[in-house]
Amino acid sequence: MPQDGAFTILVNKTDEGKRLDVVIASRLSDCSRSFAANLIINDKVRVDGQTKKPGYRVKAGDEIRGQIPKPEPLDFTPEPIRIDILFEDEHLLVVNKPPGLVVHPAPGHYSGTLVNALLYHCPDLKGIGGKLRPGIVHRLDKDTSGTLVIAKSDHVHENLAKQFKARNVLKEYLALVFGEFDSEKGTINLPIGRHPIDRKRMSTNSRKHRAAHTQWQVRKRFQGVTLLEVNLKTGRTHQIRVHCAAINHPVVGDPVYCPHKLLKSITKNFSSIPPPIADALQLVKRQMLHAWRLGFTHPQTGKSVMFESPLATDMEELLNKLSVN
Repeated sequence: MPQDGAFTILVNKTDEGKRLDVVIASRLSDCSRSFAANLIINDKVRVDGQTKKPGYRVKAGDEIRGQIPKPEPLDFTPEPIRIDILFEDEHLLVVNKPPGLVVHPAPGHYSGTLVNALLYHCPDLKGIGGKLRPGIVHRLDKDTSGTLVIAKSDHVHENLAKQFKARNVLKEYLALVFGEFDSEKGTINLPIGRHPIDRKRMSTNSRKHRAAHTQWQVRKRFQGVTLLEVNLKTGRTHQIRVHCAAINHPVVGDPVYCPHKLLKSITKNFSSIPPPIADALQLVKRQMLHAWRLGFTHPQTGKSVMFESPLATDMEELLNKLSVN
């Protein structure tokens, strides 16, 4: 984009008939169509001195003048938090998020987040969506570990967001759940929405819901618990946790969908769980859920890429203990 924010585009015959936002995005480096549309909507663009809509069809000879405002500074402070980087280039980076790390600052978590770490690690991040912020494309719950991709520019952010929306991203998880399964694999097709009473939870019995599809297959069987490979076909909030709880196989350690009272009942009723293992399961401090693999098309190279994160130490140790008994 222009260094001073000002730009002028003279429409040629090749671009005639195209949408105004499309032309601006194609002529300016690192400018997405959505960002161009926002400039037009916010009255930062003129065509021959007149305001137009993003969908205006340009004519040969039109003079497009615009001004890109300086990115808004963030109140978030860069912090030297260690990041486990799986891959990085000039366009994006992929990290293995540890459990306990909040992805984005929010009430109660304005510091010590992945965003604070990214601002320290990548001080030259470009403005994304008109703001100086790392391009968080998707998120993981605080206590879920695993693979996350972060965009370094608006163009890459928009491209990845479209891939997620079109369900072209491979999202595979490992989940340790209570109970044993008769079959080796299956699909959960239950809609998910806000819980009708507890607004902090999600539910499959919500008045306003969206379709949610989860595929699972058994990776390893233990006494009373099972390690699943889970493939998300949609990306609803708490999807795996809600779906597993809905089929009576809650994720081990989940404080929301498998609270302590239910946990006691589960471990008591599963006579197949040896007492030492039942005690160990009750001591788990967070949900045993790991974003194992993430696959997508690299926005710049067009090549398919796949990244895999090793298990967090606590989950690996628990699985080793289960294997012994």
